[in-house]
Amino acid sequence: MKYMSYWHDTAAPFAAAMQGPVEGKVDVAIIGAGFTGLSAARKLAREGVSVAVLEADHVGAGGSGRNGGHLNNGVAHGYAEAKAHLGAEQAHRLYHAYDRSIDMIEDVIREEAIDCDFRRSGKLKLASKPSHLDGLKANFELIHREVDPDTRWLSKSDLAGEVGGEAFYGGMLYEKSAMMHMGKYVQGLGTAAARHGAHIWENAPVTARDKTATGWRLSTPKGTIEADRVIAATGAYGGRVQGSPLGYFRRRIISVGSFIIATRPLTAQEIAQTVPGNRTYVTSMNIGNYFRLSPDNRLIFGGRARFSATSDQQSDAKSGEILRASMERLFPHLKDIRIDYCWGGLVGMTQDRYPRAGEADGMIFGMGYSGHGAQMSTLLGQSLADLAMGRTDTNPLAGMDWPKIPMHSGKPWFLPLVGMYFGLKDRLS
Repeated sequence: MKYMSYWHDTAAPFAAAMQGPVEGKVDVAIIGAGFTGLSAARKLAREGVSVAVLEADHVGAGGSGRNGGHLNNGVAHGYAEAKAHLGAEQAHRLYHAYDRSIDMIEDVIREEAIDCDFRRSGKLKLASKPSHLDGLKANFELIHREVDPDTRWLSKSDLAGEVGGEAFYGGMLYEKSAMMHMGKYVQGLGTAAARHGAHIWENAPVTARDKTATGWRLSTPKGTIEADRVIAATGAYGGRVQGSPLGYFRRRIISVGSFIIATRPLTAQEIAQTVPGNRTYVTSMNIGNYFRLSPDNRLIFGGRARFSATSDQQSDAKSGEILRASMERLFPHLKDIRIDYCWGGLVGMTQDRYPRAGEADGMIFGMGYSGHGAQMSTLLGQSLADLAMGRTDTNPLAGMDWPKIPMHSGKPWFLPLVGMYFGLKDRLS
């Protein structure tokens, strides 16, 4: 078994990184080379803006290369809950922003000729218990009526051609949702940004951010660079260390571990018994699971196996065993199947689980995707580029307040309690 991301292992390494020291002056410096930062860099470079990207590790090292491979449209919450929390207009705008971002991903893939196995598969939200049916169906009816006619309700009998086993009782199909190879997309996006003129440095963590007469000076172990504007696009991976130049986000982002396993390639018979619909799948439990087939027919199966952050191979192995047990409960025919990959990553959660983007602490920022960044980050990256160029009308999250999380200083001490709470809710629902 490999304790590394399947997406990292099966994509070619990024070959367009700058090899010299970090130096010079640019119009915009971007911290973080994931989907958000690279999308912003590509747009800025295409419009003739000088741009540098500073990545602490390698391109796609964080959430962009460690996720489950889903591009699911729709908000993570029930739509009625989103309307109550955000207001009808903002909820509607946010819902359609996910749609537009998936469209944008498809456009970028076509324009830049990125080979990343993109496919409009559809997403199936599955009722894990009979008691979940009424709530899930009410959510479907509201969404179908108000914001997304490209949805369908599937009864338990309808699921026969979609997902195997007897674990599910009905589901909501989002037909616009998609999937792709995340590692190949992030590498292709970075290569495109570099081709258009962006300078991308890997292994260049930003250790200090100092005000200058005209902007900011960013320091890294490889040197310093000056920029008129700075975009923070680090998500769960920025601001976690005391004294970080991104410390503003420490009390607003909760870094939560999420874990994934990938089986050996399934046979045709095993696919027919497991995921014959070949979609992206999400269960309705609070501590639920998500799964899909990889391009080479592995079952990629993930979830919040433990409410802790990935830390080492031993930690990921424990989470992998929990995920294996969950997979075998849903699909008993896969008992004892070989697991080829096991990895973990961090999800940048906000308190209300809605993303945020705007300007604060002298920076433009976009983060807090709360587990739904793969589908939103390409659009949001372009919106951040617009903000850097003085355009303020393309940010779908404009005007959303982002207060500090009470009693949270950056280390989420309360996660085990949260896990106990949601586990209890799942047992009682």
